[in-house]
Amino acid sequence: MEAHQFFHFFCALISLSEIFRFSIALDTLLETQSMSDGETLVSSGQSFELGFFSPGNSKNRYLGIWYKQTPETVSWVANRNNPITGSHGFLTVTKVGLVLSNQTKSVVWSSNTTKVAESPIAQLLDSGNFVVKDNAMASSDSSESYLWQSFDYPSNAWLPGMRINDDFNKGLTSWKSLDDPSLGDYTCRIENPELPQLVVGMGSVRMFRTGYWNGLRFSGLLPFSDPYFTLKLVFNNDELEYMYQPEAHSVDRMISLDNSGLLHYYVFNNVTREWAIIYTEPNDVCDSYGRCGANSICTVQKEPTCECFRGFTPTKPAEWELLNWSSGCRRRMPLICQNGYGFLKISRVKSPDSLEFWLNKTMSTKDCEKECLKNCSCTAYANSNITGKGHGCLMWFGNLVDIKGFTEENRGQDIYIRLHASEIGMEFKKEDIEVPFFDLETLTAATDGFSPEKLVGAGGFGSVYKGSLCAGQDIAVKRLSKNSKQGLEEFKNEVVLIAKLQHRNLVRLLGYCIQGEERILVYEFMPNNSLDYFIFDPKRSALLPWTKRFDIIMGIARGLLYLHQDSRLQIIHRDLKTSNVLLDHNLNAVISDFGLARTFGGDEVQVKTNRVAGTYGYMSPEYAVDGEFSVKSDVFSFGVLMLEILSGKKNRGFTHPDHHHNLLGHAWLLWKTDRALELIDSCLENSCVPSQVLRCIQLSLLCVQKFPEDRPEMSCVVSMLVNEKDILPEPKQPGFFIERRPNDGDAKSKTVESASNNAITLTVQEGR
Repeated sequence: MEAHQFFHFFCALISLSEIFRFSIALDTLLETQSMSDGETLVSSGQSFELGFFSPGNSKNRYLGIWYKQTPETVSWVANRNNPITGSHGFLTVTKVGLVLSNQTKSVVWSSNTTKVAESPIAQLLDSGNFVVKDNAMASSDSSESYLWQSFDYPSNAWLPGMRINDDFNKGLTSWKSLDDPSLGDYTCRIENPELPQLVVGMGSVRMFRTGYWNGLRFSGLLPFSDPYFTLKLVFNNDELEYMYQPEAHSVDRMISLDNSGLLHYYVFNNVTREWAIIYTEPNDVCDSYGRCGANSICTVQKEPTCECFRGFTPTKPAEWELLNWSSGCRRRMPLICQNGYGFLKISRVKSPDSLEFWLNKTMSTKDCEKECLKNCSCTAYANSNITGKGHGCLMWFGNLVDIKGFTEENRGQDIYIRLHASEIGMEFKKEDIEVPFFDLETLTAATDGFSPEKLVGAGGFGSVYKGSLCAGQDIAVKRLSKNSKQGLEEFKNEVVLIAKLQHRNLVRLLGYCIQGEERILVYEFMPNNSLDYFIFDPKRSALLPWTKRFDIIMGIARGLLYLHQDSRLQIIHRDLKTSNVLLDHNLNAVISDFGLARTFGGDEVQVKTNRVAGTYGYMSPEYAVDGEFSVKSDVFSFGVLMLEILSGKKNRGFTHPDHHHNLLGHAWLLWKTDRALELIDSCLENSCVPSQVLRCIQLSLLCVQKFPEDRPEMSCVVSMLVNEKDILPEPKQPGFFIERRPNDGDAKSKTVESASNNAITLTVQEGR
C-alpha cells in the first residue's frame, strides 16, 4: 500500500473512532482497567450498553446506561448532578468501588462502596444492572454478594427486577429536563411499609398515589395482566420493596418518570424497533391528588366528576357550583360519641389516603366494624386484604382524602363510611344509582329557600319549584311533602328507573337529595309546563294547532314504546295522564313522573297488586277493579290521553246535555253515528286534517277497549300513526261505558288534580 493511501486510510479510522464508541472487554471492567469517553461496556445479551453520553442538545458528558437497540433511551445516570465538560471522563474500578474522574483527575462521582474487595470487578448485567463484586469470592454471582449495584440508586427509569422503597435513594427521581438529567422536581417511591402505596410527589406535595396494597394490587390501579411480568412486594430486612419481575426475556418493559411527573409504562416493539407507551399514571383528572377535596369521591365517568358522600355537604357550595371542588365536603351531622351510627358501603373505589389510620392484619371484617363503632374518632373502615372473602382491619380517622370511583367491576375495593343511622336508613342498598347526589343547601339556594314565588306546581305528593344553579342551569325541584303518600319505596323507584332511561321523550333526571326527612328529585326544567296547562285552557289551547298536537301524540307513543319494548327494562308507567306529559322549549312531549312505575322481568305479562295507585279516569278497567296491570294498562291510558288531546276535554270532568257518559262514552257514541269529527276541539277546525283526525279517534277507541287482549301494543300504535295507508280494525265498546248519575262530575269526584302550571307534576294516589 502506498504511503499516501495508508495515510488516508488511517485518517478514515481516526474519523470513525470519533463517530462510533468502542466496546472494551465485553461487559466487564477489571481493577487494572479504566474506561474512557468513547469506550463502552455491552451486556452479554446485547441488551444494555454503558458509556459516556450527552443528552439532547447538551454538550455536557455523563456516565450512563442505555438500551443497546435504542441509545436515546437512557435508564441510569451516575453523575447526574455533576456533569463532565469536554470528552475527558474516566471510569476506574478500585478496591473500594467505582470512581469517575475528569480530565484533571478530580473525582466527579464514586460508588462509595463501604466494603473492600480483594479482586474487584464491575459488570454490566443483561438486566441493565451495573454491579461491583469481588471476583475472589465463590458466590460473587449472587445479588447478595454485590458490593454495589446501580439498581439500588435508580435515576428516572424503573427496570424489571429493580426494587424501590421509601428510601430517597431507592426511588425514582425525574430529570430536570430532556437536556439535563440532574435531579428534577418529581419523585416516585413506596410510602409506609406497613401500609404500602406508590406515591408520585413534587417535594412534600403529593401529586398522585396508587392507593394502598390490598393483597392483590394497589387499590387505585388497573389489575396487572402483563403475561411477561409479575408484580411483587418483597419484605427484606424489615423493609418493604416493590418490583415487577420478568417471567420471560422476549419482550422489553420499562417504567419511566418523566420531567412533568408522569409515570409511563413502556413496551418495546420488536417490529418497529420503537418504544410504545401502553399505560400512564396519572391518566385522568381523578388521578390528581385530592382533586375533589376531603370527604368526596371523584369519578371520571360521571358529570360532574366530584360529589360529596351521602351524609356530607360541600364546605363551600358556591365554589362547587362553579366546579371548584378543592374545598371538599363536611358532615351534615357531626360525629358524636353515642349510639345510633352505622356504615354506608361504597364499592369500587381507590381507598382513602392513609393520613391517620389504625391497622390490624388479622382482625375479621365483623370485628373491624365493631372496633370502628367503639372508637368515637373512627370515620371509616375497610379490609386491609381483599383476598378470599377479605380480612384485616384498616380504620381511618379524620377526613377521607383522595378517593376515586370506578365503574369497572374488577377495580378498586369496598370501604365503609360512618354515618348517623337516620342517613343510613335512606340508603339505596341494592340499586346502582347513576345520577348525582345534590345536598339540601344547594337546592335551597337554587330555589331561594323554596320560595312561593318559585312554586310552579303542587299535588298530593308535594311541590315543584323552578330553581337555578350557580352555573346558570335551570332545574325543576320536586320536593316531596313530609305527609306525602309517596313513600320511600316510590321515591327509590323513581330515582332508580329514570336514572336508567335514555330517550328524547322521557324526562331526564339530573339528581336527587335525601337528608333527614327530605326527599327531593331534580329534573331538567321544562319551560312550557305540562300538556294539561294548554289543552284544557280555552285561550292557551289555540297555541297547539293540529300539527303540533299530532307531534305530541307521536312523542308520547314513542316514549311508551321505548318503555315497553326498547329499554333495558320493560317498564309499565301506571300513571300516564296529561299532567304527567311535559313540554320542552319546542313543545315536544316528554313523559314524566315514574313514582308508580313497575318493571317486568322474565316471562311476566301481567301482574296483580292489592295496592291500586294512580289516577281515575286514566286507569284501565282491569287495573281499577281487579288490580291487574300490564303494558295494555298503559295503552288504555294512552287512548284516554289521545281523546283529551283531540277534544280539549277531560275524561272525568266531561259533561254533555244529551247523556251522562264520560269522554270515552261520548266519543264512542259519535263514532257509532258517523259524527266523530264533532269530538275535536273547536280551535282545531281550521288546522286539522280530517282524515288524520278520524284515524286518531279510531286508534284511540282501539286503545280504550274494555278487554286488554283487544287493545293494540304500542309498536302497533306507532305503526298505525305513521302508516296512514294501513287499514285499522273496527273498535269495540270502550271500558267504563256506563252512564253516570246526573251531576256526577268534578264536584263529587275523589280525584285530586295536580296544579296544571307545573314543570314536573306529581302523581296522586287515590282511594277507590
